[in-house]
Amino acid sequence: MSAGPALRVRAEHPCFGGVMGFYEHDSAEIGLPMRFGLYRPPQAARRPVPAVLCLAGLTCTEETFAIKAGAQRVAAELGLALVFPDTSPRGAGVPGEAEAWDFGVGAGFYLDATTPAWAPRYRMHRHVHHELRGLVEAAFPVNGRWSALGHSMGGHGALVLALRHPGAYAMASAFAPICAPSACPWGEKAFTGYLGPDRAAWAAWDACALLRSAGRALLPPIRVDQGLADPFLAAGQLQPEALEAACAAVGQPLEVHRHAGYDHGYWFVQSFVEAHLRAHAGVLG
Repeated sequence: MSAGPALRVRAEHPCFGGVMGFYEHDSAEIGLPMRFGLYRPPQAARRPVPAVLCLAGLTCTEETFAIKAGAQRVAAELGLALVFPDTSPRGAGVPGEAEAWDFGVGAGFYLDATTPAWAPRYRMHRHVHHELRGLVEAAFPVNGRWSALGHSMGGHGALVLALRHPGAYAMASAFAPICAPSACPWGEKAFTGYLGPDRAAWAAWDACALLRSAGRALLPPIRVDQGLADPFLAAGQLQPEALEAACAAVGQPLEVHRHAGYDHGYWFVQSFVEAHLRAHAGVLG
């Protein structure tokens, strides 16, 4: 690692022959310090390796996926770096930003806000896709090959990142993603607050709308895993059937794996993260 003055090391821990680190930097996109985690597999000591963005969901931090998903063991075997962004700015000072668990702090939805109160700081798309990727490639032995996976709100983020930038991400996969945020309570609340009431502006941040707008397949097969005992599935927040319909309409390959008895939490993610990482390694090379 060549941290330099721009990157501050908060902690580093040996992990499965590699290093699990947590870092902070001054974000030009956000205008505040931002934190992230990064796992360097043992192969990174000898050569640059591909990287997988691991995007967490509502209420989470840069530590949540890193600690709870159990992904490092498989990443060490496969030679994959894992990058764990935070889920929102911290300390932006927007009135009301900490009043709800599903909007504001911990709930940035991986988009660039356009409404006046939120636009100056809530620029998570530009932070993750442009700024953090560049910082990681400059400071760590990462070879420029990327893919994206995520959980819940992070699943939405992974799908949207890869569909907006199909040449930049070799694959997208998700656990219980918010598939159609323009048509579910979580997404309607967030998009109204961050983007305003004009639903036409929401389409740029909705995986189903992006696919229909493209009119063609944009990625290798997308993998989605969904627990059938997930309370948010029953509540209409996730809507994998909407993603299936959008993919079928444009010929985008999609694998949806439904699992009886599994809920929305990280026990579910732990159970299937190995399958996701092996799929990512297969396309990252």
